[in-house]
Amino acid sequence: MTKSKQFLDELFKRVVDRNPNEPEFHQTVKEVLDSLEGVLEKHPEYIELGILERIVEPERQIIFRVPWQDDSGKARMNRGFRVQFNSAIGPYKGGLRFHPSVNISIMKFLGFEQIFKNSLTGLPIGGGKGGSDFDPRGKSDAEMMRFCQSFMTELYRHIGPDADVPAGDLGVGGREIGYLFGQYKRIKGSYENGVLTGKGLPYGGSLARPEATGFGITYFCQAMLQSKGTSLEGKTVAVSGFGNVSWGVVTKVNELGGKVVTLSGPDGYIYDPDGVSGEKIEYMLEMRASCRDRVQDYADQYGVKFFPGEKPWGVKVDVVIPCATQNDILVEDAEKIIANGVKFVCEGANMPCTNEAVEHLMHHGVYVGPSKAANAGGVATSALEMTQNSMRLAWTFEEVDERLKNIMSNIYTNASKAAEDYGHKDNLVVGANIAGFIKVAEAMKAQGLV
Repeated sequence: MTKSKQFLDELFKRVVDRNPNEPEFHQTVKEVLDSLEGVLEKHPEYIELGILERIVEPERQIIFRVPWQDDSGKARMNRGFRVQFNSAIGPYKGGLRFHPSVNISIMKFLGFEQIFKNSLTGLPIGGGKGGSDFDPRGKSDAEMMRFCQSFMTELYRHIGPDADVPAGDLGVGGREIGYLFGQYKRIKGSYENGVLTGKGLPYGGSLARPEATGFGITYFCQAMLQSKGTSLEGKTVAVSGFGNVSWGVVTKVNELGGKVVTLSGPDGYIYDPDGVSGEKIEYMLEMRASCRDRVQDYADQYGVKFFPGEKPWGVKVDVVIPCATQNDILVEDAEKIIANGVKFVCEGANMPCTNEAVEHLMHHGVYVGPSKAANAGGVATSALEMTQNSMRLAWTFEEVDERLKNIMSNIYTNASKAAEDYGHKDNLVVGANIAGFIKVAEAMKAQGLV
């Protein structure tokens, strides 16, 4: 065992000991640390300067209560979070998630991932994440407004255009961002539209932002395929989820000549052999807006097969793009994917494959695009929105889309090159971790012990 490997193993043990009962956070830290042995061999100064010990510890963790009143007049209470993980290369940047599953482990897991994802974009943004265990499903517009206003009444103290710039994530869309921004403006008494991204177009939002995450994933996937002498043209694709990310992926896959044949939800998955295209793509927006969280609605609408309680990973396709949630593909799912001869898996959601599943896929020759690289298009376009806000102008859809395409192409190139430079050719998981880490580490090194 090398000195670097021993150091990384000991560091991970300390992380687990200091952060008990946080399995999601442990998972992402291990995934990154396991990639860095070669980097530490070349750069022992990172150990001497305590870069690793500092990078796994958030700069700030904020937990607060969010009291609000439902439509019946009953007082309700939820817990709010903001984890400001690393600001070495720019203000903290990362989404807000409203979902019952939200806890400090998931916030730290997402915030840690965000450091390297944001670094990979090449844009000056640090890593952070926040949210609440509030469940938006079934809530009226008035309830959403009251909750968002209460949430922002605490959060505003900790954010700002040059300090921390939240965006939307699971359960937080344009409506919620609007309510959050309105309350921030009300409290601050100034129009700082660069404090949040994912805003509506009338008050500083960017064209192509709703599509950005899904488009970016597809551009990254296309770069993966092109590096192997093929493309999405004529390929069948299995997608999980049916929300905003899946919608963007489906839209762009169609534009590039591919065919998406599956969607999924908490209730199961649908198989549409004719492909999700045309009006079916627009129907995905209706499904999301209904707050029913049922993919069966698609099956009922278009008369296709619905598989209750199952995931779409047993369907024979050319490309798999999981866009639902973390740990969606387990080892047993990976085995189904391998058995079907799939050669490309591109992660759309945040770490939708377990570490074991990723290892299993790569061991059997599947080319895996990791989420921190593949789904960086959303935060990249958020940073482009910040740029437009700072310049007091708005780019066209085509300008934003072209910048996004270039960013995603560069991310693939940098991740692929880093993997090869450190002896891990075609291992984009390691390559993305290394490329993202080195930029942050060098910034931390330059700024001293802070």
